[in-house]
Amino acid sequence: MVHFDSRGLLPEESGEKETVVGSDRTARQTRSCKVCRARKVRCDRIKPCHACCAHGYPSKCVYEPTSDEDPRPISQAEEIDYLRTEIRELTVRLNNREHRNRTQRRFVELKKLFESIRSAPLDVVDRIVSDIRTSKGEVIAVSGSSWEGVDVHDRALAPRSSCENYVDELVQDNGCAYVCSDQFDFNRSPSVSSDESSSGSSILCLTSTRPMLDIFIERFVDAFSPEVDVKSGQAGALRRAAEIRMFSPILTDAFETVSVAFFGRSIQDKGLEASGLCTYPRVLRSLQEALQDPERSKAESTLVTVILLMAFESVERTTQGSLSAHIQGALRLIEHRGAENHIYGVEHLLFAELRPYWVGAAIVNRTPSFLAQDEWKTIPWSANTTKKDILHHLLDLAVDIPAVLSQHDSLQSALESKILMSAHETAVKQTTLWNCIADLTHRFLQWKEAWVDNYEDGPQREVDAEPSDQFPIFRCRDLQTGATIIPPRFVYPNLRLAQTMCLYYSSRLVLSSIDTRPDHVSPAEQYELGCGICRSLEWYILTAPGNMINRLAFPVRVAWEVFPDGGPERTFIYEVLKLVEKRHALGLWGSAMPEFSPRASSPPKTG
Repeated sequence: MVHFDSRGLLPEESGEKETVVGSDRTARQTRSCKVCRARKVRCDRIKPCHACCAHGYPSKCVYEPTSDEDPRPISQAEEIDYLRTEIRELTVRLNNREHRNRTQRRFVELKKLFESIRSAPLDVVDRIVSDIRTSKGEVIAVSGSSWEGVDVHDRALAPRSSCENYVDELVQDNGCAYVCSDQFDFNRSPSVSSDESSSGSSILCLTSTRPMLDIFIERFVDAFSPEVDVKSGQAGALRRAAEIRMFSPILTDAFETVSVAFFGRSIQDKGLEASGLCTYPRVLRSLQEALQDPERSKAESTLVTVILLMAFESVERTTQGSLSAHIQGALRLIEHRGAENHIYGVEHLLFAELRPYWVGAAIVNRTPSFLAQDEWKTIPWSANTTKKDILHHLLDLAVDIPAVLSQHDSLQSALESKILMSAHETAVKQTTLWNCIADLTHRFLQWKEAWVDNYEDGPQREVDAEPSDQFPIFRCRDLQTGATIIPPRFVYPNLRLAQTMCLYYSSRLVLSSIDTRPDHVSPAEQYELGCGICRSLEWYILTAPGNMINRLAFPVRVAWEVFPDGGPERTFIYEVLKLVEKRHALGLWGSAMPEFSPRASSPPKTG
């Protein structure tokens, strides 16, 4: 992290000064940003200032409007552009100097390689030749006497101990195991000095380290935060967060860790993937320290880091409970931060874009959620940073499901434990539960009539399903004849409506699973809701850019549970899970996502 000190650029000033013109007192000149003035600390007048960056609030560093003659805050971007220009000039000068010695250095490397092949045992020679053929000109490792000791090629991926848990008040379980590799060192200079080359083992890097990391991060951001229009769904939070990572060491480490691991998994390079895994425990420890600090725990960099680790676990899935631990930790962190800290900037985007995950996690918990409180339905949108759309109006209803599930579980627990309740008390509790289910079901139907039936771009359409190498065909049963049929698939006017309808189907399914009213949702209706999710998958998965398909993880898991074992419906979902895992390098989908099951008794299944 680069720290900028503007004290040498500006004259010494003690707080805010007053200027007097004649007998009139003019307004004080703004010398500090609003945050520093509120905290009563010295501000260096860079935008964003060092104090805001250090405390994890770069997006909140704002200066009140001043008159033309007032001094303006120095733009951090201008400082960065100047330093980047200086770095480029120095790099050119260094490269010119390096070019004069490059030929001789390469000759030394090739001579060592030749000596190794000429004098080493045959098994070592075979290994060196194999490495040369697979290196593709990127990294070549050679050793003058690798057979006399431990060579870089013989360094096994050493198992690491379980990572440290989240802070107790945020999550309870996060046991993960990792591997570490010394094959890639991203902190090493791309050029090798003469002293290094004489140490017996050296690495000749043909590409620069920092540009490689930038490429990895760009690849990760393109996958998890693709540039899409509003009707495709907001997806710019992590892209915005990547732009401010330089202001936070923990954020920089987190981006580099997840990006390297994701890139390695994407190209099926185990060594590169292991390099990202190696630094993962360090990021976890830094996150734990931030969560234990009362001020840093509310910083936007801490929230972004937790979200990045969620993305990391959707790729790697280090243990069965790791992703669930990060999601539940993020949910508790959001509650700890408060609704007022999700109104602006990256923090608002992370809350709004990932709100379906937070609501899904609350449903999985089956306990009343803070998200159902009015303040969480209104305050984050109070500044019109973004506007509520069809999806968020649906989520305003879905957040009430956890409380109804909790009410049902409490009644069932009382009945199963044979707690002495009078018939009247039992009837009252059952009637109360039924009324809650009926009311919420009615509100869902009202939402569909108001928002879907009158959607400005029109509802989804049915088109005939045709065999394709890109996607499996969905088959289901005709409930009247019992025959296996191929129903039409759904095509949507945009991705936002497709995501919203899948969440609508899954919300109705979860609610109907506890509906025992005389006029309850029938099994046939439940079956149709599950089929609605499956009929939407082909269009969404083939249309959604990057890893936006993760937004359907919860609906897919809910659909999985509504269908019986051994049926064509589960066979289809299993094929979809494996297809996504292979094409998008998402280990989460290959596991059948048991952590998204709203039924605590549902076992993880993979086929």
